Amino acid sequence: MPGLKPGKLPEIDPPGADAALDALLADVRACAICADSLPLGPRPVVRMAKSARILVIGQAPGTKVHETGLPWNDASGDRLRDWLGLSVDDFYDPAKLAIMPMGFCYPGRMARGGDLPPRPECAPTWHDALRGHLPDIGLTLLIGQYAQRYYLGKRRAKTMTQTVHQFADYLPDNILPMPHPSWRNTAWMKKNPWFEASLLPVLRAKVQALLG
Repeated sequence: MPGLKPGKLPEIDPPGADAALDALLADVRACAICADSLPLGPRPVVRMAKSARILVIGQAPGTKVHETGLPWNDASGDRLRDWLGLSVDDFYDPAKLAIMPMGFCYPGRMARGGDLPPRPECAPTWHDALRGHLPDIGLTLLIGQYAQRYYLGKRRAKTMTQTVHQFADYLPDNILPMPHPSWRNTAWMKKNPWFEASLLPVLRAKVQALLG
């Protein structure tokens, strides 16, 4: 069954070594700046500790993540953990891996299906402040077009596929652009076998080097 079952979830808010970061995370989780636009109300989902070595910047929580409050607690998360070569325990250890989406709350559904884009308020309001408390990040994963557009700017290629394909260009900056691990991208992976053959070995080697 995809995701983690209720009652077996890792601790969401373990105490950190940085009181200022803990206070900032409390402010983030109390944020309601776009509450009127959220169909399920605000429930910011962010997870990190000062000692984290890897930063995962994705899109926005889905309904299951909103329900549990645990990021990547769905089928996409299962695939992402496989890509990283990480166990559930290591993935959810904030001392190793920080998780900060472009939009912290579930944004709702589009009329034609699929989730709406991440709310635009989150990143400019909170990202710089949160990243300022992560001094030891050795790899930042930019998952999906929204994270890549925000953080790569003009360095992006014309398409997400081209951006991910030229991943080696961003490695000197400890950045790795990736597609979203949604089941919707299964066909994309079949059309782009270089992703599994070339990018995933690099990703897993870097994860292993950083986390041991």
